Amino acid sequence: MMEAKFQIFLTLLGVLAGTALVARRTDIAPAILLLLVGVVLAFVPGMPSLELPPELVLLVVLPPLIYSASVAMSWREFKANLRPIILLSVGCVIFTAFMVATATHYLIGLPWGIGFLLGAIVAPPDVVAPLAIARRLGMPRRILVVLEGEGLANDATALILYRFALAAITTGLFSLPKATGTFLVIVAGEIAFGTAVGWLSLRARRRARDPQVEITLSLITPYLAYWIPEHFGGSGVIATVACGLYMSWNGPLLISAATRLQGIFFWDLIIYLIEGLLFLLTGFQMRSLYEKSKSFPLHDILTATVLVAVIVIVARFIWVFPGTYLPRWISARVSERDPLPSWRAVFVVAFTGVRGAVSLAAALALPLTLPSGDAFPYRDLILFVAFGVIFVTLVGLGLTLPPVVRWLGLARDGRSEHIAEHEQEIAARREALNAALKSLDAITDDRELSDEVIKLLRSRHEIRINQLPDSLNPDTHDVSATGTELTRELIASERKFIHMLLRDGKITDETRRRIERDLDLEEASLANREYRRIPL
Repeated sequence: MMEAKFQIFLTLLGVLAGTALVARRTDIAPAILLLLVGVVLAFVPGMPSLELPPELVLLVVLPPLIYSASVAMSWREFKANLRPIILLSVGCVIFTAFMVATATHYLIGLPWGIGFLLGAIVAPPDVVAPLAIARRLGMPRRILVVLEGEGLANDATALILYRFALAAITTGLFSLPKATGTFLVIVAGEIAFGTAVGWLSLRARRRARDPQVEITLSLITPYLAYWIPEHFGGSGVIATVACGLYMSWNGPLLISAATRLQGIFFWDLIIYLIEGLLFLLTGFQMRSLYEKSKSFPLHDILTATVLVAVIVIVARFIWVFPGTYLPRWISARVSERDPLPSWRAVFVVAFTGVRGAVSLAAALALPLTLPSGDAFPYRDLILFVAFGVIFVTLVGLGLTLPPVVRWLGLARDGRSEHIAEHEQEIAARREALNAALKSLDAITDDRELSDEVIKLLRSRHEIRINQLPDSLNPDTHDVSATGTELTRELIASERKFIHMLLRDGKITDETRRRIERDLDLEEASLANREYRRIPL
């Protein structure tokens, strides 16, 4: 049994790798292809049925995804865009849930409680798939920050609404003032707890001074931030976001270089596998949902799915445009501090409302029965509608987002912004190296250093300064790019020679690995500071 499960796991990894290669060749977002491949594989004869346990998503998968995205997020940019992020992650989620409840109640006759529960499930857009698509399209930085910030926080709002609606259905009791007060207490408490977990994690990692131990602690951190608030009735999401943002702002000066280098590789691999398998397994749920759907008339299922999918898309547009313009019309202070963005940027934010696996996990987590023992009402219908909304938004909006972005001309804005950012990076690197040279002058005055040591240190900095292009104009950029390519060729020559020495028995494998590590780091450094030509 265990061997069969492991074989299935290896098969999924192979499918994940193969789909990623196809996605690169076809220029289609991997998340879309993985969902489609999962649906196809679910109906392959002989393929075992793979259920997606909701606790796996909500308790095991969600914490590292949120934490990793929060650490990658800039606290400064998050704070600067806090107003639109809150309007989307709180206001838009609540508004969408209300719209879904109203439409399903009056148009297809669902009870209000079931409608709000379904609305809470499908209200939060996914953070993974749309951002992967948006980054490849080179959209302006602020759009990416707002979308990522929304994706980090909207799950918390949706999961809290989900629990309120579920409690109302199972107990028959609901108080809006009490629910509002509870919501505010949860938000404040989780922010404080998440910040405390981040502070504790950084201090523990600083004491460890061992990359393996520190990376292990970094893996524990999101679960500690998520599980404890979740256990006491919160969402856990806000605490995890607060923890990640604290680490992002305070970690760079406290985490060692060795830990950072190994940690980046570790977390990149973990997130890549989690995201890929999550979308693949989401597609696999189509088989069980299809079997359950036989108890409902096909017309009712399709009607409910199309209605809810249209509502979540339209509700986002209805919310985003007034949410962007009204604050600036009402308050001159807001208008002066944050000038009105172009309608094109507002449109693409409204358009990017892709739903993901969290919505399906919340639907799967619904209890089978009520406390009275009766079957949970409309459970299978909610499951099918949730999957249908994910499929429609991910495939439909995901595939149409690239032509929409090109039609709006946002890619040109993103390229101009990208060039300016690279210019700032070159200037920052040059200023940092000059500051280091001034520090070297001060050290030379305070300490008795040999001429050879001083010459060596100055030569190192001169080499690094000379590797930087003066700007990204074609002439200086081509010189820098040519130097980078030649350096790669020289590194390859060194590798071949070291391998010859190893074969001839002139050095040991341990010596070869140490030399090879230096060459790897130098080549990685070249890739990190490579400034590619950006077509205008």
